[in-house]
Amino acid sequence: MTAAPAPLAPPAVALRWERREPPLPAAAVLAVGAAVPALAAATRERLTDGARLGVLADDTTLLVLGAEVDLPWADGARYLGQDGELLVPTTARPRPAPALWRTALGAEPGDLCVLVPGHALVAARPAPATDPDALAPLSGEPAR
Repeated sequence: MTAAPAPLAPPAVALRWERREPPLPAAAVLAVGAAVPALAAATRERLTDGARLGVLADDTTLLVLGAEVDLPWADGARYLGQDGELLVPTTARPRPAPALWRTALGAEPGDLCVLVPGHALVAARPAPATDPDALAPLSGEPAR
């Protein structure tokens, strides 16, 4: 008796980035590593000024979602735009198509899905943030 052949793995596809012109409108801003405190401080200011922003954070990554005019600015942060159901850098286009990367990352319908060079994120969409002081630990500033 011979064993059945092992199922074939799907072919690997390399992620490539190409320049996008014109850039996408910004829908989010992402900071990783050393850029997180500056973006957290800027986000606190925008929230204090009344901006409605969604915030996803951990110790090394901060993602802020909102209307382009409400998004904070910080050195080292990267603006993201909506390409279908995927957030990508405003000036870059992933290849192959963005819809394929959502599937490859295991995103479910309604999930937030972010793809930037070197990082990917799949998470539930955050509710609008209402407390600027919640970002104090990330910004390195004291609560107000």
